[in-house]
Amino acid sequence: MDTVIIFIAIILVASILQTSTGFGFSILATPFLLMIFEAKEAIQINLVLSLIISCSLIYKIRNDIDYSVLKRFVIGSVAGLPVGIIVFLLSDMNKLKFGISIIILMLTFLLIFKVRIRQTKGRDLSAGSLSGMLTTSIGMPGPPLLLYFSGIDSKKEKLRATTLAFYLFIYFFSLLMQIIFAGTNKTIWISSGYALPFVIIGLYFGQLLFVKINQRLFRIFTYIILLFTGCYLLIESLK
Repeated sequence: MDTVIIFIAIILVASILQTSTGFGFSILATPFLLMIFEAKEAIQINLVLSLIISCSLIYKIRNDIDYSVLKRFVIGSVAGLPVGIIVFLLSDMNKLKFGISIIILMLTFLLIFKVRIRQTKGRDLSAGSLSGMLTTSIGMPGPPLLLYFSGIDSKKEKLRATTLAFYLFIYFFSLLMQIIFAGTNKTIWISSGYALPFVIIGLYFGQLLFVKINQRLFRIFTYIILLFTGCYLLIESLK
């Protein structure tokens, strides 16, 4: 019963966060799902539910999407997806998590101290590539996009809409590659089905929260999530 309550809480909070910010489901849910499920199961449950959230919101947010940036993210991710699945299957995950955690923490502190970067087409492609790699390797596409959008000081509407639209592509193909190369099982799909009502509740409350968050508060949320992600990956890598 305790495990069920924890699972429901994870899904509900992560769904609210994803709906209100455009990111955060995988960042928040994956670490806690790994406490309940095996790595493959946690990653695939995350991919299934994140895909459902993106599908549910895409029509409503379509006018805020930056389609030129989205196109470059998708193109970049095509190179990152196969690299990520190779990393997932062959690499030492602790070393990978350690390296990613250090990079996330360093870049987040630079953002906090207002270090900004200029947006270019090449950097759009690079952010998409890194996101693709992290999706199929550890189930977390958000950090590269979040760091990049924060670095160019993007508006919250553009950030949320463009990342959610990108997730439609990246989550679908990441899930497909996970199933083909790592396999799947009933636990993943049954657990995703049980989680669906709480995802719907999270969608409702997340939409209400998005309206109330101003740009400054949105940026603070961003930094908190990035710091949490970096610290979690660092701690996990040292176990």
